Amino acid sequence: MASVPSLASTVQQRLADALTAALPEAGSADPLLRRSDRADFQANGILALAKKLKGNPRELATKVVGAIPANDVLKDIEVSGPGFLNITITDKAILDTLAARAADERLGVPYAEEAGTTVIDYAQPNVAKEMHVGHLRSAVIGDAMVKIMEFAGEKVIRRHHIGDWGTQFGMLIQYLIEHPHELDHKDADVSGEEAMSNLNRLYKAARAHFDSDEEFKARSRDRVVALQSGDEETLALWQRFVDESKIYFYSVFNKLDMEINDPDVVGESGYNDMLDETCRLLEESGVAVRSEGALCVFFDDVKGPDGNPVPLIVKKSNGGYGYAATDLSAIRDRVQNLGADTLVYVVDARQSLHFKMVFETARRAGWLNDQVHAVQLAFGTVLGKDGKPFKTREGETVRLVDLLDEAIDRAAAVVREKAQDLTEDEIAERATQVGIGAIKYADLSTSASRDYKFDLDQMVSLNGDTSVYLQYAYARIKSIIRKAGDSRPAAHPDIALAPAERALGLHLDQFAETLAEVASSYEPHKLAAYLYQLASHYTTFYSECPVLKADTPEQVENRLFLCELTARTLHQGMALLGIRTPERL
Repeated sequence: MASVPSLASTVQQRLADALTAALPEAGSADPLLRRSDRADFQANGILALAKKLKGNPRELATKVVGAIPANDVLKDIEVSGPGFLNITITDKAILDTLAARAADERLGVPYAEEAGTTVIDYAQPNVAKEMHVGHLRSAVIGDAMVKIMEFAGEKVIRRHHIGDWGTQFGMLIQYLIEHPHELDHKDADVSGEEAMSNLNRLYKAARAHFDSDEEFKARSRDRVVALQSGDEETLALWQRFVDESKIYFYSVFNKLDMEINDPDVVGESGYNDMLDETCRLLEESGVAVRSEGALCVFFDDVKGPDGNPVPLIVKKSNGGYGYAATDLSAIRDRVQNLGADTLVYVVDARQSLHFKMVFETARRAGWLNDQVHAVQLAFGTVLGKDGKPFKTREGETVRLVDLLDEAIDRAAAVVREKAQDLTEDEIAERATQVGIGAIKYADLSTSASRDYKFDLDQMVSLNGDTSVYLQYAYARIKSIIRKAGDSRPAAHPDIALAPAERALGLHLDQFAETLAEVASSYEPHKLAAYLYQLASHYTTFYSECPVLKADTPEQVENRLFLCELTARTLHQGMALLGIRTPERL
């Protein structure tokens, strides 16, 4: 089905036509339309136009209003103040537009006109290490952006750039060679917890051995050389660590209700074969130069506290490769092999300088240009209630699994309190959906660049800007529709709307525009804000407009129609944020 023009775009077009007809000397002018508290919309463009034409803005505004032909969209246009237009649209126009949205399975959301290929780099845990609270934001924000952009029609390629290379693997592999049963499992169906337990135990033992035994330390360093040179036995053992870690990673992502597939996991090791060529290309082109034995890229605007330039080190003086070599190789791969025209990196804001230098280096090398660009979707830190970085009481980083389990436990108490005729299994299922949804929404409802406080009590509250409030609004609508009996949702465009119905309808119509903005600006918090406002409008509608006890059968059907479209919009919007909407709470 063709996309459905929003009421705002329809009004914008009518005003633009009237401006051209009434003031042909103005050329094509923008009415500058926006939502308003004084009417449905306000147009401010005539003020700027009056300056350009050296005319009286109120007189010009009156002239424009006179050029608008009779129609069934614009109910009333009032010239206000120094020349604003306050615009009220007809109830019929609202219901006709909403009916068109309801008839489309995509709720009238169009596919992007110029869809391309975007690689999103997110959820980047480290092999043989536990995932902690610091891994939460990249996973949650990245997963939401993947869903939103795919819904917009973009071809999205997921990339999980896991930390699976480096000197610590020499130590781990050597220890496993000398203690070959450390990664053995009790049974074939190993859990994520058991996999992480094995890795933790082995890592601690290997580290203790490394720190206390000089001969083991020497053997470990030799093993790093064997790994980097592609020794088969060493690579096979390295692969065991990667596979063991993936069992654990996937169990955590599964708990987060995220789908992560093997082909999407391309760690640091995936670019090893490209590193030498990347360095050669940078040096031959003059983008990188030798400095004190290292291969570096310098920038005029990046200086240290001493005023000296701080370079991006691509290759160290000892011949080892820096993170920059891997990141630049990944850009080459994603642009040249995957055909990406946009690269999005969902990475901690504290790495912003690194990525600024990497992107600029790639531009100088010609791998990024006007047609192919990279952006860092930088995110802030997760804080405790005290406003400091979130730690355990012992001062250690909080395990992500513990956090998720606690959220589910808190949610179970909320669900149990509200539960009506739910079995224990259903309560457990709802608690998972509510608890995980609460964590995701708290993250996504905050602008990614800002820090946010992790407060589980607030997150699982039924009041305020929480996912539980939205889920409860959805469940309430589903309950009303179940109780409707023979009455069916149906739009009746000739029925007059109450103020709360109009407010809800106008907000429902903004869904497609909101998604387009979120997809282009990489700001999922704007979708969360839209959904919270939608639930708030619905709450007002619910309290002011009886649905099943409305005055006439047609009004019952019309209000059921508004209920159903609200539910569908909430469901779709929450799904794009990666949050479930249970039909009963």
